[in-house]
Amino acid sequence: MADAADTIEKSDKQWKEILSNDQFIVLRQKGTEAPFTGKYYANKEKGLYLCAACGQELFSSDAKYDSGTGWPSFFKPITEEKVSLKEDRSNFMERTEVVCSRCGSHLGHVFDDGPAPTGKRYCMNSISLDFKKEK
Repeated sequence: MADAADTIEKSDKQWKEILSNDQFIVLRQKGTEAPFTGKYYANKEKGLYLCAACGQELFSSDAKYDSGTGWPSFFKPITEEKVSLKEDRSNFMERTEVVCSRCGSHLGHVFDDGPAPTGKRYCMNSISLDFKKEK
């Protein structure tokens, strides 16, 4: 969990001023982009993936892999403190939601069908992420 001093809280009105409508739907209203449509699902460049809402570094390209799902998938975050996990029982499913620990924005879901060494698949929405290319 992010340090309380680092936590970012904004009203929906404030988020709407800085996010696109599509970003707002996914990041703040827990929407999902269609598979194979996001800008990062096939990205193979080296770098870091950041929260599109607040800029917190979340995932490294070193942990990214092709899960075949059509969404960017990672086997671990940079550190466990970068994301928070929440029970999600929406849409008649039981899943674990992944949110940014700094601003609480919805990123995607984590599943227990990923590769070694963690066995996890952090299945993220591209629209929830920004990418900082390694120099």
